[in-house]
Amino acid sequence: MPSEKTLTPHRVATGAPVRARYIMVGGFVGAGKTTSVARLATHFVGQGLRVGLITNDQGSELVDTTTFRARGFATEEIPGGCFSCRFDSLIEAARRLTAQTQPDVFIAEPVGSSTDLVATVTYPLRRMYGADYSVAPLSVVVDPIRAARVLGLEEGAKFSDKVTYIYRKQLEEADLIVINKSDLISSERMARLHQALHGSFPKAEIFEISARHGQGLEAWFERLEGAEQGPGSAMEVDYQVYAQGEALLGSLNATVRASSRKGFDGNRLLKLLAIEIQRVLAGNRAELAHLKMTLAPEFVLGEIGVINSVRNDSVPELALELSEPVESGQLIINLRAEAAPELLHKAVTEALRLLGETIPHLFVRLEHLEHFRPGKPQPTHRLTSII
Repeated sequence: MPSEKTLTPHRVATGAPVRARYIMVGGFVGAGKTTSVARLATHFVGQGLRVGLITNDQGSELVDTTTFRARGFATEEIPGGCFSCRFDSLIEAARRLTAQTQPDVFIAEPVGSSTDLVATVTYPLRRMYGADYSVAPLSVVVDPIRAARVLGLEEGAKFSDKVTYIYRKQLEEADLIVINKSDLISSERMARLHQALHGSFPKAEIFEISARHGQGLEAWFERLEGAEQGPGSAMEVDYQVYAQGEALLGSLNATVRASSRKGFDGNRLLKLLAIEIQRVLAGNRAELAHLKMTLAPEFVLGEIGVINSVRNDSVPELALELSEPVESGQLIINLRAEAAPELLHKAVTEALRLLGETIPHLFVRLEHLEHFRPGKPQPTHRLTSII
């Protein structure tokens, strides 16, 4: 098996016949994949390696892409469908990154509601492009509170059975299950969750991390550096149930221009907006899967505010804070919930109207909005086994 020494910096420039590393980090929306990927990318950069990131969603205008680029990472975005359904676009994205920066490591973050990634992405990648890439084990990141509820360990709001089907299938195909946000639960609760995951999904190695605080990452990173995905057979998937589960998750992406001649507190704007969106969803008994937003001030390079909320009963949390008042900026909203897309539209438009009433002299202009239910997954390739 390859060790971390095979991850040679600048493989093309040196002419060394070393394949690029291909790492996919999956997991349900709200698990903290973006923060985990950023930590992983930073780790490789610290080793002198070039990293290329690939983001993915059924819609366009992605918060993840904006966040990664603001942190200086070379990033390609694949909108309009999952990696499975846009496999050729995934390959083209890797080629564009190669032409731009010649990455030693590619890190791909798939849509949070997708599964069957082994049969439709990593197996075809290995079969068709094995000379170009060495494929790491598939990681699936989980939020411990959401996972405990799905596995029946704790009470709390849950998704419907068909959405839960996707969640469990993600865990079933994982080579590595990464319990993120380990700082949010006690050691006793973590031990119960670890035991339940091991009992239900025994083939997976389990890691406990806090991507936000940088804890417990070394063992996971070491496995991604030093192991390749082995031979095996893909799991069985009922694509009818899978499609129905995806269709239950309404999606909304929006871009908003916010401005004020007197300036405004961008961090407060993000918090107010997140709280109001949650309030509308909770009042309509719609379970939030993930709300994430960025606010990028105009004419201020590299400055960005980011906020996340992952359940109706979670407190919106600023992942990145703005250091100064904002006069003008672009707001990107990505919202996923088990609800009709029309309800997501209502929640966002009502929240934007509230901002105009709450923050003096604030002008808000909606520049782009799309709300929809994901279509039926139609993989480009599906290989049931590989040696």
